Amino acid sequence: MNVVLRERVAEFPAGGNTKPLHTEPPLVVDLDGTLVKTDLLIESVLSLLKERPVCLLAFPLWLLRGKAWFKQQVARRALLDPETFPWRAPLIDYLVQQRAEGRSLVLATGSDMRIALQAAEHLKLFDHVFASDGSVNLCGAAKRAVLVKEFGVGGFDYVADGGGYRRCDLPVWGAARNALLVNAGPGLTTAVARLASINQVFTDPGNARYVRFRALRPAHWLKNLLVFVPLLAAHRLHDVALFEKSLLAFVAIGCFASSGYLLNDLVDLQSDRHHPQKRFRPFAAGDLPLSYALIAGPALLFLGCVLGACVSWALFALLLLYFATSFVYSLCFKNVAICDVLCLAGLYTVRILAGSVATSIRPSQWLLAFSTFLFFSLALVKRYSELTTMRAVDGNAARARAYELSDGELIAAMGTASGYLAVLVLALYIAADKARALYSRPELLWLLCPLLLYWISHVWLTAHRGKMPHDPVVFATGDLTSRILIVLIGATAAVAL
Repeated sequence: MNVVLRERVAEFPAGGNTKPLHTEPPLVVDLDGTLVKTDLLIESVLSLLKERPVCLLAFPLWLLRGKAWFKQQVARRALLDPETFPWRAPLIDYLVQQRAEGRSLVLATGSDMRIALQAAEHLKLFDHVFASDGSVNLCGAAKRAVLVKEFGVGGFDYVADGGGYRRCDLPVWGAARNALLVNAGPGLTTAVARLASINQVFTDPGNARYVRFRALRPAHWLKNLLVFVPLLAAHRLHDVALFEKSLLAFVAIGCFASSGYLLNDLVDLQSDRHHPQKRFRPFAAGDLPLSYALIAGPALLFLGCVLGACVSWALFALLLLYFATSFVYSLCFKNVAICDVLCLAGLYTVRILAGSVATSIRPSQWLLAFSTFLFFSLALVKRYSELTTMRAVDGNAARARAYELSDGELIAAMGTASGYLAVLVLALYIAADKARALYSRPELLWLLCPLLLYWISHVWLTAHRGKMPHDPVVFATGDLTSRILIVLIGATAAVAL
């Protein structure tokens, strides 16, 4: 294996130095979780499944031949861009300094050789590369054996993150002279200290609990307040039993939504890293391990199912429909023009239907028509604002999902028209007999039309000016004008009762 590695390494001179002069032993660096703040095997699998889902059927056959073979087959087919990897900057700065002083640097990783060479070619820091080759999975004892054969026991320093909960790097540290740790907890630090002298510790700043919470996108739970709309429209918020059911539906659909957001972030890793705002999302930035989404996603889905079933089996079925739509959207529809915004609008409306099913209050045709036009407009705002944002990054070649820059004017026309149609539906409802039966002062409801017209126009004008980097619903919660209009709309409806 080493002969092949040396031949391939010769293709990229390390840092411009042909022969290190440093008197210190070589510094051996792990890749996954250490040099990059992510698991490249999981990323490779996700990238492959996104481009070629049929490969899922071959996974069991590849695994039968061993993990090293599986890694090799995935790496051959997956497309990863080292330019977008979430590199660990402080560690790279340290390696650059060590390299400048003439120290020999070695990349030793359990990732497949193709990925390891891509990383080494990108950084141009390493003299040697050791990686899995299709037959040997270079982790734990296997990595130790290769490094000891090459440098001897105590003949190298080793930097790694410990290999996650399995701590598979402990045998390697046991053969190293010094240990350098990345994001090591007290338990790992104690374990490593028994095996080698700890030379340095690299720790990422930030609150891990907050990052895990942020990955669930709690700000987007505001959309789930739509489950209370049927109760509000029927003027039955005072009904405690129905309110409790709506509250359970709110939490249940929130669990489903957060599970869908985690899935969406996994699918969109590569594209998010090209986006000026989305690249700061926890998984795209490498602030959270991808395994968190793989564990938390199913757990939230299970909790949502339990809560939905506690309310009614009809709500349980509707929530499954919501998740199925969200799942198909993440994998397919988000890249299909018009279909994607229809899906987004539909997911908004399903929230209203969930509240209706939970309380057994049948939604009126007026409410469904109004929500369809309004949410379609908001979905188009989201795409239009993404186009505007990407124009600042890619210029005239900018794209947002399935939309090109030249589609911007058409998207804006469709979006504003749909928003104004929602106002028209509202006006027709106010003029209908049903509104007069529900409200003691129905004439005051006419004030809602100019207020809603103002808000829709304000949202689109803000998006046109490129000042809406977020989801329009999330934007509204932090926008002063939107807050004032929401308060006025609520006050007007209350006085009209």
